[in-house]
Amino acid sequence: MAAAAPRGRQWSESKAFGRAVRLLQRLEEQCGDPRLASSPPSLRDLLPRTAQLLREVAHARRAGGGDGPEGPGGAKDFLVVYLANLEAKSRQVAALLPPRGRKTTNDELFREGSRLRRQLAKLTLIFSHMCAELGALFPGGKYCGHTYQLTKVPAHTFWRDHCGARCVLPWAEFELLLCLCHPVEPGCTTLALRSTIDLTCSGHVSMFEFDIFTRLFQPWPTLLKNWQLLAVNHPGYMAFLTYDEVRARLQTYRDKPGSYVFRPSCTRPGQWAIGFVSSDGNILQTIPVNKPLFQALLEGQKEGFYLYPDGKNHNPDPTELCQMKPHQRVHVSEEQLQLYWAMDSTFELCKICAESNKDVKVEPCGHLLCSRCLATWQHSDSQTCPFCRCKIKGQAAVIIHELKASATAEDSEDSNDNGGELQQVTPSPPPLPPRLDLPPESPRSKYQLKVAPLALPRLRAPLTLPRFWTEASASLEITSSPQAREGTRG
Repeated sequence: MAAAAPRGRQWSESKAFGRAVRLLQRLEEQCGDPRLASSPPSLRDLLPRTAQLLREVAHARRAGGGDGPEGPGGAKDFLVVYLANLEAKSRQVAALLPPRGRKTTNDELFREGSRLRRQLAKLTLIFSHMCAELGALFPGGKYCGHTYQLTKVPAHTFWRDHCGARCVLPWAEFELLLCLCHPVEPGCTTLALRSTIDLTCSGHVSMFEFDIFTRLFQPWPTLLKNWQLLAVNHPGYMAFLTYDEVRARLQTYRDKPGSYVFRPSCTRPGQWAIGFVSSDGNILQTIPVNKPLFQALLEGQKEGFYLYPDGKNHNPDPTELCQMKPHQRVHVSEEQLQLYWAMDSTFELCKICAESNKDVKVEPCGHLLCSRCLATWQHSDSQTCPFCRCKIKGQAAVIIHELKASATAEDSEDSNDNGGELQQVTPSPPPLPPRLDLPPESPRSKYQLKVAPLALPRLRAPLTLPRFWTEASASLEITSSPQAREGTRG
C-alpha cells in the first residue's frame, strides 16, 4: 500500500507531461503560416524547445523516482503549477491561431499592430519566460531549485531566509514576505508589482522570476524605489514588447532623434534592451552589459542618445538613483593573505594581468579581477567567469581599502553592519600550501572590501597572459554603448 501511492503519483505526473507535450506539438503545427514569422522570441522556435525540455524533465523524474525534494514548494509543486499554466496558455494561443489544415478569412492576426497580433506577441513572451524558467530550474532535466543561486547576494539571502529550499510560492504569500523587507502599498501598486514580477502569469513567484526582477531593478536596498521610478512612473518603460514592436513604435519618432524606450530583454533574462532613434534617423537597439538601467540611461542622456522617452519632451532625471549606498565591509583573513604571499603575490592584484588591482566582482560566483581584463574577456564573446566558467549574470564595482592593525572592536562590529545589504555565505578559501617562512606582520594584514563577500580563485600561481592581450584590452569596450550596431536583439 505504501508503494502504490508513489506509482499513482508518477502515473498522474507522466500523463500531465504527455498532455503538455501533445498540446505544444499541435500548436507547432498551427504556427506554420509564414506570415507569423517574427524576430526572437518566435513561437515556432519556443514550442519544440519547451517540448524537449519537458521530455528531459519527465525522463529524469522517472529515472530518479521523483528527482529532487518533494516538500512544499519543491520540484513536484513547481511542476503542478508550471504544467497547469502551460496548458492554460497553450489553449489561449490555440484560440488565436487558425485551426490546423484550415485557411482563415480573418486577416487581423496577420496585420502588424492589430489587437490579435498584440495578444499573440504577449503570449509568445510568456512562453519565452516559461521556457527559460524551466531550463534554469531543471538544467539537463534535473531539478536544482533547492540549490539555485540568485545573482544578487542580498536577494539570495532574503529568499533562503524566508522561503527556505522552496523554489515557488503563491503570490499572496510572497507579497507578505517581501513586505518584511520592502513594504508595498496595497491596491494598484501591488497589482502593478505582481504584473512585473510574475513573468509567466501563473499567480505564483519562482526563484527564477525573483532573480530576474532583482537583477532588473538593482540595487537591493532601494529595489522597489527603483521599480517605481523606472517601471511605474517612467514613460519610456515598455512591458511585454518584442524587438519588432519596439522598432514599429519608434518609427513614429524617426524625425525626433533621442527618442527612446526600454524593455526587459526577451532573449537575455535579467538584462534591459533600449531602443532609440539615432541622430541620422536610424532605429537602433542595444543591451547594456551588467550595469543598472539608471546608469545606462544617465550615460545615454549625457551623450544625447536618450532624451525623449517614448517621444515625450519630459525626461525623468535618474540621478537620485545614483546615490552611493552603504556597502558591506569584508575582511580578508590572515590565512588568505598568507596564501597569496606564498604565491609571491598580493590579494589586491588582478590574477589575470598581474598588473592592475582588482576593481570588479563577477556575479553570482563572486570572483574578483580588474575591469580591463573583464572587458577584454567579454569582448571575446565569453559570458562565463574566466576562473570558474560560471555564467556571468552581473558585475559590481569594488574598492579594497587598507585597514590599520589597530582596528578596534567597534570597527569589527561595524563590519557586520551591512548597511541594508544582506550577508552572503562565503565559499571556503583554497587550501593552504605547505608551511613557509611568512613575512613579518604588516599594515596590509587586513583589507576592507566594499562589496559582498568574495570567492577566491583556485589558482596555484598567478595566471599571466601575454602582454599584448592586456595591452589590447585598453582599446576594447563591451557593447553596452548606445552606439552599438543595429541588430542587437533580445
